[in-house]
Amino acid sequence: MRFEELPTPCYVVDEALVEKNLKILNGIMERTGAKIVLAQKAFSMSTIYPLIGKYLTGTTASGLYEARLGHEEMGKENHIFAPAYREDEIDDIVSLCDHVIFNSFSQLERFKQKALDAGSKVGLRINPECSTQAGHEIYDPCSPGSRFGVKQEDFRSELLDGVSGLHFHTLCQQNADDLETTLHAVEERFGQWLPQMEWINFGGGHHITRDDYDIPRLEACIKSFQDKYGLEVYLEPGEAIALNAGYLVTTVLDLHQNGIEIAILDTSATCHMPDVLEMPYRPPLFGSGEPGEKPFTYRLGGPTCLTGDVIGDYSFDQPLKSGDRLVFGDMAIYSMVKTNTFNGMPLPAIVVKHQDGDCQVVRQFGYQDFKTRLA
Repeated sequence: MRFEELPTPCYVVDEALVEKNLKILNGIMERTGAKIVLAQKAFSMSTIYPLIGKYLTGTTASGLYEARLGHEEMGKENHIFAPAYREDEIDDIVSLCDHVIFNSFSQLERFKQKALDAGSKVGLRINPECSTQAGHEIYDPCSPGSRFGVKQEDFRSELLDGVSGLHFHTLCQQNADDLETTLHAVEERFGQWLPQMEWINFGGGHHITRDDYDIPRLEACIKSFQDKYGLEVYLEPGEAIALNAGYLVTTVLDLHQNGIEIAILDTSATCHMPDVLEMPYRPPLFGSGEPGEKPFTYRLGGPTCLTGDVIGDYSFDQPLKSGDRLVFGDMAIYSMVKTNTFNGMPLPAIVVKHQDGDCQVVRQFGYQDFKTRLA
């Protein structure tokens, strides 16, 4: 199927662009010996897992369902971290996961033996209390009152028996300089326990496949902990795997005017790109400019009843008209995994653009998908 024939709205994931990212990540693994796993919370399109599995070590999960997906669809190393595990799920989790990382000593005491008996490696999440991001506190695990990880003052070294690794996750869409800063804090607060560990997980939020990312600095950080402490180093990026490798294709349904020109699309910020409202941010749109940059400026909004279902203001070379197709960029990550059917909105179709340029619709959604979510 050709791109212009695709149903809208739809997500399109470009295999060639995903593979370009994977080769960058695999190069880091080969040069440093570090292991990189896919954080499925950002991108869990299992159709692409065979490709990802050719280059990466495996997957990491935030709960039982992601753990099962990684185990079934990639079948390589499978890690998990959650703020708390459920008693009725832990047996399944330890049977699926090679690394089980606990968020607290109470959870560690409660479930450690189950994980060890299943042959899983046991880890503990630490909080280095080092915030390196501004303006995105909702994504800062080191913000005051954070529920993530054990702080130095609460660390109980007498309970480390059976714990083979430490895990931290402090970054969000950041460069290697912020990782370097974080590692200094990790050493300052938890350095005395690093020599007794076998591995350390640097978490996610590393924008490794971004054009300006400082890969040599990242590799120096990895080698520093390998050489100084003899640790196996893991990273678990999510966005970096499919960064700039996906699109959301939408159609203009109608035009409206209320002090500003408005275009109503068949896609919704609320339902199909919720990070636009949560972060918030203005997603890239091919062929457009900033408001006023090009001759015709429009506010792009969705068809739901929410007044705030607005994607943003964009300008164009020509006036928009009903039936026009628009293509938003960087829509593979934190998009499909966060969709919802508010107002009975249909979920976008999911499309793979193969290496030869052909587009294959791998999943379409209908009324039954909406109906069966509710009793």
